[in-house]
Amino acid sequence: MSHDVSKLRHVPVREEKKGIKVAKLVKLKPSGYPLRALGDEKEQILETDNPELFQAYAREQWGGLALKEGDFVFDSFLYPDYAFQVVRVAPGGEGRISPITKIQLDLSSVRKSEITKRYKRNISLLDVIGQEQAKKKSKIILHYLKDSDHFGEWAPRNVLFYGPPGTGKTMLSMALAAEARVPIYLNKATDLLGHCVGDGARRIHKLYDDARRNAPCIVFIDEFDAIGLDRQYQNIRGDVTEIVNALLSELDGIEENLGVVTICVTNAPALLDEALKSRFEEEVRFTLPTEKERLEILNHYVQKLPLKVKADLEKLATLTEGSSGRDLKERILKNALYEAILDGKKIIREEMLLKHLDVINIQKREQDKKASRIFS
Repeated sequence: MSHDVSKLRHVPVREEKKGIKVAKLVKLKPSGYPLRALGDEKEQILETDNPELFQAYAREQWGGLALKEGDFVFDSFLYPDYAFQVVRVAPGGEGRISPITKIQLDLSSVRKSEITKRYKRNISLLDVIGQEQAKKKSKIILHYLKDSDHFGEWAPRNVLFYGPPGTGKTMLSMALAAEARVPIYLNKATDLLGHCVGDGARRIHKLYDDARRNAPCIVFIDEFDAIGLDRQYQNIRGDVTEIVNALLSELDGIEENLGVVTICVTNAPALLDEALKSRFEEEVRFTLPTEKERLEILNHYVQKLPLKVKADLEKLATLTEGSSGRDLKERILKNALYEAILDGKKIIREEMLLKHLDVINIQKREQDKKASRIFS
């Protein structure tokens, strides 16, 4: 059975209509794809390094098309179905694209919004409780971001943060960026994986191109072991090979990365590819908080809660050995807060906090049993 393929895609009609004048100027703004798969959080923004080349490219596929401000045009060649919005047509707000029409790509609002997203809320090193050795080692990053020209070839370009989940690795990275007043590019390693061959490498190079343009800044890659696996594990994730190679070229600084600091984060440093691991000039270890630090964390967040807390926090700090700062905040304090609100109570009492601690302990025991069965 035959199908009329032309009905599946809108093809612009290029018939010249009487009364529609030739546009002298058309400005287009990248708008993205009409649809996005669930879980794909990254909006792809296209740009050009050669405005004249883009103009020739646009005339080639949209020549003869009648446009008015607010319309959308869709790419048919390199990025099929990618949309550009018509933000200006001169003169008169409408016109037809001809070989003499000047076509420009307007990236001003896009770049402004992108950079704004990279700045995080105000946070300082004082908000990172404990981790004194990690903070001490990381202060060299702060000095570099404030005066990158002073360091020359001795710059702290690549740093690995490692340790248990919830111990402040992301928070410290955000605090360094906030105190230095520079952008931070927050990425999960899985976001850098592409949908087709070459896509992952392209995303990494694009990330570093953006970082170089906005230096000084921090490139932060969380869950680094998802793409930085040792070669012996790459039969499990064979698609990471091209990403590892692209990342190696960026970490090596084949292009000068003046003012760009890469911070990669992992909970499993032993799984990392040795070639990648050797690119980090510094490895910074994060540990679970001590009893004293747990008490400081509890006091810090209790003061921020919207309800009063009546509990022996010293006792709770003693009972929470092995818990991370995230456990204390997200799994104990927050859950107790939600319980109090739902029950209509105005005070968070000790028994509520201990109840949620018991839940954590039960979950940990179950995880330990599963792990022992797997490795037995």
